[in-house]
Amino acid sequence: MQETMPPENRKRTRLVVPSRSDLLLRNFTELIGGPLGRRTAPGVVSPGLFTVERVLVLLTVLAALVGLLLKGYCRSKGWESPGQFYATCYSDFPELFKNRGLGDGAFPFVTAGSFFEYPVLMGFIAGATALLVPGEGVSNSRILAYFDVNATLIAAVWIVTVLATARTARRRSWDAAMVALAPGIVLAGFINWDMWAVALLALGMYFFSRNKLLLAGLFIGLGTATKLYPLLILGAVLLLALRTGKIRAFLVTAGAAVATWLAVNIPAAAGDPAGWKYFYQFTESRPAGYSSPWFAYNLVAGRLGWKPLEAEVINGLALNLFLFACVLIAALALAAPQRPRLAQLVFLIVAAFILTNKVYSPQFVIWLIPLLALARPRWRDFLIWQSIEGLHWAAIWMYLGQVTSGGATQHNIDMPYYVLAVLAHMLATGYLMARVVWDILDPSYDVVRRGGTDDPHGGPFDGAADWLRLDVRRPAASVLPWRRAHADAESRA
Repeated sequence: MQETMPPENRKRTRLVVPSRSDLLLRNFTELIGGPLGRRTAPGVVSPGLFTVERVLVLLTVLAALVGLLLKGYCRSKGWESPGQFYATCYSDFPELFKNRGLGDGAFPFVTAGSFFEYPVLMGFIAGATALLVPGEGVSNSRILAYFDVNATLIAAVWIVTVLATARTARRRSWDAAMVALAPGIVLAGFINWDMWAVALLALGMYFFSRNKLLLAGLFIGLGTATKLYPLLILGAVLLLALRTGKIRAFLVTAGAAVATWLAVNIPAAAGDPAGWKYFYQFTESRPAGYSSPWFAYNLVAGRLGWKPLEAEVINGLALNLFLFACVLIAALALAAPQRPRLAQLVFLIVAAFILTNKVYSPQFVIWLIPLLALARPRWRDFLIWQSIEGLHWAAIWMYLGQVTSGGATQHNIDMPYYVLAVLAHMLATGYLMARVVWDILDPSYDVVRRGGTDDPHGGPFDGAADWLRLDVRRPAASVLPWRRAHADAESRA
């Protein structure tokens, strides 16, 4: 009997339950009987069929169905302007299927003479999913089938993102419910293929948190070949490598990411040089995109009679502002009293890129959602931010409806209200950045670090001592490698 009994001192990992730990959810659950009790404590009592991950998958499926229902008008009436904007069901899938040759058999980066304004792996996804649509030519039935195929795959990729985020969060796996139920993904997840890049970055962060650096670099490289923004995580890894002295972690991860990106891009560049170059040429020459601060400025400038900003000027301003933001983030990473967590730095860098970039598409909001779930899992701020992003999402479609219909202003959203929606989206994102910075400067506000946890997402950086830390107020108290080497030499002497 004693041999079959579990040891008495064996402890199960207790999960952090938001209905207990998050003030907003704790008060909200009073409507349904209060937070979970001790007899339902995850990690202590067996959950049976409804494990955390299974519940998260179920929530994601329900959210995906809601997102598809929102596309109902276009699925039945077709994706035509201005109706697709007024019905807020626009998607790039039908547009690109019709106008990039996908419906006629063109395969991006393979078919000579075809041009696709996205990175290579996204072009491969677009071409491969077109091959799954039965029939030939561009008909309404094939357009609908193309949308449905991609929407189904995105729902599956969404589930992968949720599970990867939950496993990266470890004890706080319930925080992935933010990703499962995010209004931003419900509204914008089926606009484009961005969810593929989001999932690949989430997988990269998961493997990095498990110290599997080659696999982390592999998925980061695949994500960068799909959408460029996953590359930004390497900036955060570099900063933490400098802070801890674990340079190998950066070199291995970055090397694997670069090798993977090259493995995807070199064949495409060799087989179709003009098609491969088109994405970069288009990115450089395109004007300011809808909902970017530069586009909003040009709208106001046009109304006031000012000179609008040209693409070349915007390129320079956007790059310089982003680099300046990166310098500030680097200073924060190297000078904060306690080493920042990886997810915090990644969130700050990606958010800075979003705010300064000359293009902001409505689906870009989904880039930040898994990062925020790891960087600052506070439901109040998350829901406020998502509500503002929802208003911006509606405003851009109403604005595009007016532009494409040429309707009178009194029957549409006027330009100043759209600009205000863009400003609100920027302020909400900036507010989240400020709260993350606050958590870094005062870790007592960081809910992830409560209970003695350091950086559960940081992989090789978790629990590492400082190798380089700058103390601005007291330079003599800075931690510098050469000082440590000198002290070690004296101790050996």
